Amino acid sequence: MEPLDISRIKQVKKFVADYSRFGEDYVFAHITPDNNIPTGAANASRFNGLTLILCLSGEMSIDVNFSTHSVTGNTLIISGVSDIIKINSSNLSNIDAYTLFLSSDFLHDINIDINTLNPQRFSRNRTPLIKLSEEEVELLKKYWELLHLNTIKNSESLYIKNISRNIIASIIYQIMQFASTRIEMNDEPKEPLSRRANYVYDFMRLVHKYHCRERSLSFYAEKLFITPKYLSIILKDVTGRTAADWIDDYVILEAKNLLRFSGKNIQQIAYELNFSNQSAFGKYFKHLTGMSPTEFQRT
Repeated sequence: MEPLDISRIKQVKKFVADYSRFGEDYVFAHITPDNNIPTGAANASRFNGLTLILCLSGEMSIDVNFSTHSVTGNTLIISGVSDIIKINSSNLSNIDAYTLFLSSDFLHDINIDINTLNPQRFSRNRTPLIKLSEEEVELLKKYWELLHLNTIKNSESLYIKNISRNIIASIIYQIMQFASTRIEMNDEPKEPLSRRANYVYDFMRLVHKYHCRERSLSFYAEKLFITPKYLSIILKDVTGRTAADWIDDYVILEAKNLLRFSGKNIQQIAYELNFSNQSAFGKYFKHLTGMSPTEFQRT
């Protein structure tokens, strides 16, 4: 199946209540019960980027990677680059939803790794869906409406892309906060997992908790009562990435967040992330991102 070109998504414009886009970077659409995309347009597709669908009300059935999910109101659907999406419902007349398609290039431009938004890293249930509260839905709606207004009202502005990338970064961090809260509250129904899957889940939970001060693989292996070598093998087999890769992802994402939004200087951030000094933090950051912390702050 060929990747879905963003130009195909633009075709939904005439079927939605609100629509905006910024070049090839992102597309926003508000689908309402009075303005629905015909079912025939909902063929199985891939999009080269991140797809976020916030279902406000109504019901539909959706396939993500050939696994069927029932979607109801107050549900967020997250789909990554390689995912295949197909809407199964024969009648979409009751759906009220916000959709946001973000290109891979744009996500790279704002230094967001799609892997960090994979809900499977947060959840025991292997699903692309996150059930939200009314308050969480209202908060996300405000972010998306702000993005939409920025796009249509500031179309001639020199700063539209800078504004958009900060709003979108906020959306992604907010979703991650929602998912992280669910880890802390441990409110997800638990399904039986294999021993290896339990190790992966518990490792992710530990990294989420300790990544700001612990980067050693041996620390996490000790917490799990297994050897670092065995932990590496499990993570590589189950997720396709090493345990060290996951630790680095968490640390770099936190570092980028602090560098861009905290107002702290690099030395303070290095201390907060438990590096011995600013130089050690700088070498670590540049090795993994290709730029120094100072260069990142200037982008």
